[in-house]
Amino acid sequence: KINFDGVIKMIKTIEYSENLNLEKELARSQFSYDDVNETVENILKDVKKRGDKALFEYTKKFDKVDLKTLEVSEEEIQKAFDTIDKELLEVIKYSHDNIKLFHERQVRNNFIVKKENGVSLGQIINPIEKVGLYVPGGTAAYPSTVLMNAVPAKIAGCKEIIMVTPPTSDGTILPSLLVAAKIAGVDRIFKVGGAQSIAALSYGTESIPKVYKIVGPGNIYVAMAKKMVYGEVSIDMIAGPSEVLIIADDSANPVHVAADLLSQAEHDKLAASILVTNSKELAKNVAEQLEIQLKELEREEIARVSIETQGRIIVTKTIDEAIKISNEIAPEHLELAVSNPFELLTRVKNAGSIFMGHNTPEPLGDYLAGPNHTLPTSGTAKFSSPLSVDDFIKKSSFIYYSKEGLEEVKDKVIKFAESEGLTAHACSVSKRFEK
Repeated sequence: KINFDGVIKMIKTIEYSENLNLEKELARSQFSYDDVNETVENILKDVKKRGDKALFEYTKKFDKVDLKTLEVSEEEIQKAFDTIDKELLEVIKYSHDNIKLFHERQVRNNFIVKKENGVSLGQIINPIEKVGLYVPGGTAAYPSTVLMNAVPAKIAGCKEIIMVTPPTSDGTILPSLLVAAKIAGVDRIFKVGGAQSIAALSYGTESIPKVYKIVGPGNIYVAMAKKMVYGEVSIDMIAGPSEVLIIADDSANPVHVAADLLSQAEHDKLAASILVTNSKELAKNVAEQLEIQLKELEREEIARVSIETQGRIIVTKTIDEAIKISNEIAPEHLELAVSNPFELLTRVKNAGSIFMGHNTPEPLGDYLAGPNHTLPTSGTAKFSSPLSVDDFIKKSSFIYYSKEGLEEVKDKVIKFAESEGLTAHACSVSKRFEK
């Protein structure tokens, strides 16, 4: 541990060594499903059995609103366009265009490989026809989440994009969410949230159609519901609390680094904000800035708990050590606040999204840069990727053999099948050549 004289020890600061147990030291938050298991399971079963009636009851219970209909009308969407702040409307359009531009580059193509003797092999891409988007709602409005989920689905060619989001206490959906959904190409919107909305999308009700895949972030009840219905439908990922790791050298501005750490800390008391630096002076100045800037935040209480319990400053001898730590942690967001970010880029092996240099704060990615902000958390960037067009497609392979092509390989297929004891497999080939 490092103690800085005169600095409030609000964030734990440690010096890196080879024998440091990162997993134990960082105590990364993992979901504990035990306390919500029974509640979510009962909700899923109830909605599957009673459909819309259960949805109305859960909406009244959890959202404190007595709805008459679940689906958002065209009149409500038009009213949203009429009432939304016009400057915000232009920002949403700008963000949509950037996200669309980026994700259009992800589109995959069909291919075919032609071989001798009339043999053709190939792959065809088809969109997932029906997808469901979960968007947190109620008093919170996240139009960026609407765009990040709907735009790649639209580009992929999904025929039916269904959005669910909790209503406010007066039974409406905030205008920014409706406007973003319309701009992004969402087909239908329903005023239902929580585990009950995941059940509706998974099983279908009188009002809400069953979909083939569900994407989008939510609270632990939503996350648990998505995990439970996986297999009935597909899901994108189980997202944990937000996290940022900043690698910084002595060229970084401590005011900016502290602000970036706090931008994640205000999300959730379990959010993790980590600075890894080879500069003790920077570490000290960032610690000071955290205390100064925390007092300026509307969500100070949440951010303070996050910094005190999940935040860390790790001081290394070199930037090489910092890269090693980052690859082991595999952060959701990685900022390279160094003088030469492009020299480090190819050495980053595990990260959801990478923010380069001193003028690329993580919130750019949250809102409008273009790359998706639905990212792997809790170390899952070691084996998974950001949400993309690929999440909304499926691939089918196809094989065509002429009789001559099959005759050329028939003995090999028969040999392979017989070696596995599958004589019917062998016969399906051999019988085509019996006299």
